[in-house]
Amino acid sequence: MRLRVKPIVLVALLAGCTATQQPLVTTPPSEVAGAAVARRPLEAPAIPPSPAPLPTSPAPKIVVPANAQYVCVIDSKGQQQQTAIEFAPKVAALCRKHPEMGPCQYERNNCRASGGRVFAADGVEITMATEAEYDKKVMRVRFRAN
Repeated sequence: MRLRVKPIVLVALLAGCTATQQPLVTTPPSEVAGAAVARRPLEAPAIPPSPAPLPTSPAPKIVVPANAQYVCVIDSKGQQQQTAIEFAPKVAALCRKHPEMGPCQYERNNCRASGGRVFAADGVEITMATEAEYDKKVMRVRFRAN
């Protein structure tokens, strides 16, 4: 028996499979003072944009601005968007001491969901391998719906 698939159904299935990345939302300047987490675009890039990174060259170190815990770097359509992620003082102290904690991980994952890469205060990229090392320190229980 041969299956016949209508072209409309095929196009609809393919359209549903493509994932669109949402841009990283920044905090409005009027709300920065009272926010637990503030995301603000960087005027001066932390790393200079390069036309094409060479596979053999190491990733450039970035300079994280003062009071920022992380920098989210998103390369999209030849443009580079850099966003500083700043926490309230108590949360920032927690993330410096225990980067594996939930609020810190949430912001890193939020950056990655937007198609970005996360750099820590020391200028080193926090990769998924680093996240796996963090997960070894804590026992996480994740519940999934359905």
